Amino acid sequence: MPLHILLILVIGGIAVIAGLLHLLGLSRVTPLTRDSARRAWLRAYPDDPPADILLSDDRRAALIALDRGTGLVWCFGADTVARVLTAPRVTPHRRGLSLRFADDGAPRVTLTLGHDERPVWAKRLETAA
Repeated sequence: MPLHILLILVIGGIAVIAGLLHLLGLSRVTPLTRDSARRAWLRAYPDDPPADILLSDDRRAALIALDRGTGLVWCFGADTVARVLTAPRVTPHRRGLSLRFADDGAPRVTLTLGHDERPVWAKRLETAA
């Protein structure tokens, strides 16, 4: 089979699969609850239980208070990502706050936060060790 035909078939197949997943609702972001944020955190850090959880208003991120610092859980597609925060660089963003990490796996995340919750989150993030 010629390469250009094979390439068209592969790209078309991937597009059809992605479209079906989207139409079936399998690409939808699942909002966080306190319980789902706790489970997501414990899945990544089973030996470090959360002391307190602060959910964002859009329920796509949660600040996790720990005995030894602060953590963050955020939605990434249909799954979640959890990180212990070690001196993140926090900068204002038009939609909320932007965090830069010294982590090649997740170097940056932009949190969508309302105007009322930005100062609360910024203050908590300042104290992240």
